[in-house]
Amino acid sequence: MSRTPGLILASRSPRRAELLSRLGLQFVVRVPEVDESLRPGERPDDAAERLARDKAISAVAEGAIAIGCDTLVVHGGEVLGKPRNRDEAVRMVCRLQGSEHEVHTGIALATPDRVETSVENTRVWFRRLDSHECDEYVATGEPMDKAGAYGIQGFGAAIVERIEGDYFNVMGLPVQRLLELFRRFGWRYAFHGLVESD
Repeated sequence: MSRTPGLILASRSPRRAELLSRLGLQFVVRVPEVDESLRPGERPDDAAERLARDKAISAVAEGAIAIGCDTLVVHGGEVLGKPRNRDEAVRMVCRLQGSEHEVHTGIALATPDRVETSVENTRVWFRRLDSHECDEYVATGEPMDKAGAYGIQGFGAAIVERIEGDYFNVMGLPVQRLLELFRRFGWRYAFHGLVESD
């Protein structure tokens, strides 16, 4: 039997680390240094997949599988990144209130000689909020390090009306896509660890 590969999470996101830990997977974090600029005319889902690939490749190591992710929030055809300050966060939340947006997460697994990628798309609806509620939410501090200025798993649960698609994708790590990519590498998730596929 092959030795179980080490896992490297190429992300500084505490939400992604939390999800991997909940699955019982052991990993180390290696923050990638990747230019996250979008290319002219690039579709958001293509950009998310490309950036996830770049992040995974940047963290690759012998005997390990590197996991790269990138999440983009899109509203009205415009990509909403992480807010640069409190005022921008309030504007983003107010913009998203009472409407639908899309969350695209690219995910990639990389070894020194192979890369596999996928992308997950989820539709999200915010309930209607007034400007005071937008301000109150941002005052929690939760939105400041998140694309689109919200986190579904925290206080943001009070402003998300419904979703269509993968909840974990909105958190930044589509779990079923991750397990699918492990299978492509010949590994099966066995609750608390990886084993070779039959």
